[in-house]
Amino acid sequence: MTATGAPHTSALGRLGGRLGAAASDGLAVAWRNLTTLRRVPRLLVFSTIQPLVFVLMFRYVFGGVVAPTLGGVAYVDFLIPGIFVQTAVFGAMNTAIGLATDMQSGLMERFRSLPMARSAVLVGRTTADLARNVLVVALMTAVGFVIGFRIHAGVPAFLGGVLLVLAFGFAMSWIFAVVGMAVGDPETAQAAAFPVLAPLVFASAAFVPVHTMPGWLQGFAAHQPVSRTAEAVRTLVLGGPAATAVWQALAWDAGIVAVFAPLGVWLYRRAV
Repeated sequence: MTATGAPHTSALGRLGGRLGAAASDGLAVAWRNLTTLRRVPRLLVFSTIQPLVFVLMFRYVFGGVVAPTLGGVAYVDFLIPGIFVQTAVFGAMNTAIGLATDMQSGLMERFRSLPMARSAVLVGRTTADLARNVLVVALMTAVGFVIGFRIHAGVPAFLGGVLLVLAFGFAMSWIFAVVGMAVGDPETAQAAAFPVLAPLVFASAAFVPVHTMPGWLQGFAAHQPVSRTAEAVRTLVLGGPAATAVWQALAWDAGIVAVFAPLGVWLYRRAV
């Protein structure tokens, strides 16, 4: 019994050790990225200005037009969950720019020479961007309350919606990690990211109900990941049966990570 069980136990121990080392390396890289953000605070400032502009613009410029289509729901309560999701998507674009900048500066080669897990660079970048999203979503929540946003289904449901937004932002970071690794310089990364995020954000249920869109667009808008996540968060905030919407949003997150995380690591191995 001992003889046959020992190799299996040893293999599990080695696997656990490798996973623990990879997690430690990823956290070290994440801390490096967060330290850079702390030393250049204007990066955080400008990353919060954009969603703030979206909040005010949609609330006060388009709110009067969209509100009659919502069946009695206040537009600000409809809007803020969509703004959360939009903020996560736009914030994920920084993953592409950050990785492309590291490639252009030669930092990737230095990482490659260190005894660290190959996944650590990508995990560290996406984890740091996840931490930044926490701060931005907190700010957007505060601004939303100032302009009239209210929670209708209780604080626990609202916090569940916030966690769903953060999970989606983390998943989207892996898409943009692939974009950044594929193009290799920050200017091109920013230009290449926009055609990915623009249809997802603006042809979605983030800002307006899907039924107000042209019929040919409704199929895409109703079933793409931004809409599924926005509707799940909105249901958690406003109240109502949310289980189906939440599971659909989580399925999108899991599918995105399952496809783009291995692809990102593969591109990293090839690039450096």
